[in-house]
Amino acid sequence: MLQPNFEKGNGLLPAIIQDFHSQKVLMLGYMNEESLEKTRNEGKVTFYSRSKQRLWTKGETSGNFLMVKHIELDCDKDTLLIQVIPVGPACHTGTDTCFGDKENKSTDLGFLERTIQERKANPKPGSYTNDLLNKGINKVAQKVGEEAVELVIEATDNNEELFLNEASDLMYHYLVLLAAKGYELNDVIDVLKERHK
Repeated sequence: MLQPNFEKGNGLLPAIIQDFHSQKVLMLGYMNEESLEKTRNEGKVTFYSRSKQRLWTKGETSGNFLMVKHIELDCDKDTLLIQVIPVGPACHTGTDTCFGDKENKSTDLGFLERTIQERKANPKPGSYTNDLLNKGINKVAQKVGEEAVELVIEATDNNEELFLNEASDLMYHYLVLLAAKGYELNDVIDVLKERHK
């Protein structure tokens, strides 16, 4: 159970907002006890606005909500780390983060995973992802197998473009399979971390 020390910050504590998938820091806000309670109860990040002197749910006017996945407290109990799945840009300027829009291209598969999860939750006519999901788990698994074989074949040649395209196809279909099974990439990462121990 979280027990932040709000007295240390005169009733307000900083809340660092981090993308659950990419691990990018999105923004910083402040919370009082009431805004933290509302955040926990509703699953959307709510701050205490120092300028407006009231509770403020991020996205209440823009629709760019921050959906809570996990809340942690630091060792001094005076700073919150809130991992979220953003619905749209986190910054009012339209960028993903308030600290510039730099992407970590080597590890950020969150954009693709979010798109797949969005299609699963809100099907879109003509979407390949929805067509695949609608065919059922066996078809999705079959596609992963086909793409894996195609990648192995291209790995033995020296055509960089074909190899990278097949690697991309496999990664996409693998993420669709995880979504179809009700899992996320972080579930797999947790298993890998446990093995590393």
